[in-house]
Formats: sequence, C-alpha cells, structure tokens
Amino acid sequence: MSIERRKTKTVKIGNISIGGRSPVVIQSMTKTKTQDSEATLQQIRQLERLGVEIVRLAVKDKADAAAIGKFKGRVGVPLVADIHFDWRLAIAAIENGADKIRLNPGNIYKEKEVKEVVRAAKSAHIPIRIGLNSGSLERIRSRSLKSQGIPDLMVEAATNYIKILEGLGFYDIVISLKASDISDTIAAYRKMAGVCAYPLHLGVTATGLPLEGAIKSSMAIGILLLEGIGDTIRVSLTDRPGQEVKVGQAILKALGLRSNGYEIISCPTCGRCEVDLVKIVRELEKKISAARHRLATHPLKLAVMGCVVNGPGEARHADIGVAFGRGSGLLFKKGKPVRKISSCGCVDILLEEMANLTSS
Repeated sequence: MSIERRKTKTVKIGNISIGGRSPVVIQSMTKTKTQDSEATLQQIRQLERLGVEIVRLAVKDKADAAAIGKFKGRVGVPLVADIHFDWRLAIAAIENGADKIRLNPGNIYKEKEVKEVVRAAKSAHIPIRIGLNSGSLERIRSRSLKSQGIPDLMVEAATNYIKILEGLGFYDIVISLKASDISDTIAAYRKMAGVCAYPLHLGVTATGLPLEGAIKSSMAIGILLLEGIGDTIRVSLTDRPGQEVKVGQAILKALGLRSNGYEIISCPTCGRCEVDLVKIVRELEKKISAARHRLATHPLKLAVMGCVVNGPGEARHADIGVAFGRGSGLLFKKGKPVRKISSCGCVDILLEEMANLTSS
C-alpha cells in the first residue's frame, strides 16, 4: 500500500519532527493529576516503553505547570502542556520547560492574551497547537455570522486563530479539529487540509468505551491517513493511556505507515480449529513484545492458522508460518514447508525461527 502524504511545513517538538517528510507520530495523554509528579512520571515512562513519541499533560493550575520541570531530563519524550481558560498557565508551562503548548480557541481567544503566549513560545522556540474540540464551540458559534455546522465552525475558528499567530510573526503551528462524531471529524480535517500547509494532529474526541472508541478512532483516523492527511495521531479512549498507544500503533501498522518489526496473521477460529489458537497467539504476542529488542531487526510476517482451509496458503505467504491440524501443525519458512511441530511448545519454536531469520 502506497499513501501519498499531504505536503506540510515541518515543525519540531523537542527532539521529534512532524510534518514534511517525517513519519506519522503517535501521541498520548497522561491521566494522572500532573502535579502528582511520581504517578505522572511513572505513567510517562510506561508510555515511553510502549513506544509513544509525544506525551500531553493537563495543566489546570500553577502546581501542574511547575511539575513539568520535574520531568525534564528524566524522560525521553517531548512534553506538551494542555492549556484551557487561563493563558498565564501557558506562560508558566513554558517557563518550566514544556516542548509545546496546546491552546483551545474556544476558551483562550483574547488577542492580547494570545500575544503574550506567542511571545513566550517564540522566546523558547517551541510550537503552539491550535486545538479545537466540538464540545468547546459555544462561544465560537455565538459569534459566527453564519449558521454553520461543526466542521465549518472549527475550520473558521482555526483559520482566524492562524491569522492572529501569523500576524504576530509566529509560524510553528500545529492544528487539530476533533469532534465526537466521525463524519464531522473527517469533514473538518479534509477542509482544513485544503486551506493551510500546517501539520495536522488527528483524533476523535469523547469516543466512549474502549472498544467503541477504538473503532471510531480507527475509522476516522484511518480514512484521513489513507487520504494522506495527518501528521500526528492520538486515540482518545476511556481507558488506560497505554491502550491508546497500542491502538494507534495498530492503525499505523494496518496502513503500512509503521512497523514494529513483526506482523501476526491469525485466523478468527471456527469449529474446524483443533488447537487453542487464541492462547497460542496471545502467548506469541507477549513473548515477542518482551524480546522485541533482539527479534525486530527487520519486519517479519508471522502466520498462525488453525485449520487446513486457509492455513497452508497464509502460512506459505508469510516469512514464518504454521498451519495447524489436530494437535500439530506444518511449519513453513519463506514459503517452504519445513517440518511438523506440536501445538505444545510451538511458540518457542516460532520465536527461534524468527531469531534465526533476523540474524541471517
């Protein structure tokens, strides 16, 4: 699959580049109180281990802003300060080392206040994200001269904010336009992509419970990425932040925009399956993740199939594959059958074959 990415300005967030020719970046947000520095630090480090590249922190008071300084030098990912209502918290976050500021035009909109944030961001050489949410549009709706739907309102508000920032000589800008409805989200990003060349941060807001949220996010983000729109993503879930990262990685992996070194192809199982395939695949995923530093030197496709209908074909087309029958399976390597293996202990055999391929 080849996706032609939208051409955008390159923006630096700490040690991460977004836009331009850079890969799509995964972001998540801590769910602890930021001023609880030990709990927040632990959550940031957990996200780092899972592969997140940017972490956003809620800053609702001065203690939250001050906590950012405690994380600098102790984590390896850029930290974004999420600011609402009080522009002075953006200044405090910048003074404490934030790598990027998110401002919401729905509640920080006075030009003299925005000007002060821009002055501080310029001095610190950090970008600003214009972050619009469908739930924060009431003031914007009341001031709009036209009766508009959510996508048009968000694009109008973002465009007006861009004019303010550019009027102040500020161009390190990222934009997001998140709605809880996926149609509104897609329409807003499509329209925004046509009126500016700034990087776009993709996401759907207030998605609901984990499964539904993962599906809604995957649909909206996936459609936009297939169209070449989007430079960073965040999957917003009512769940642990680590799950957001895992779903984000799965979206990029499915689109061929990211490889974590392996892809597992496995059947959904049915009455023909003669082994506990779910257990085997879960064990394989767990052990690969634990040994990823030595196994994922280049992308590999693994097929673990439960019966003879599609099993041999999928296993033959993978780098390493196994097609199970009753209690045992036929092992394939680079399209050729190698030998029969038992379902007991098959995971360790697959890992061994994977290690042999990555070292050859």
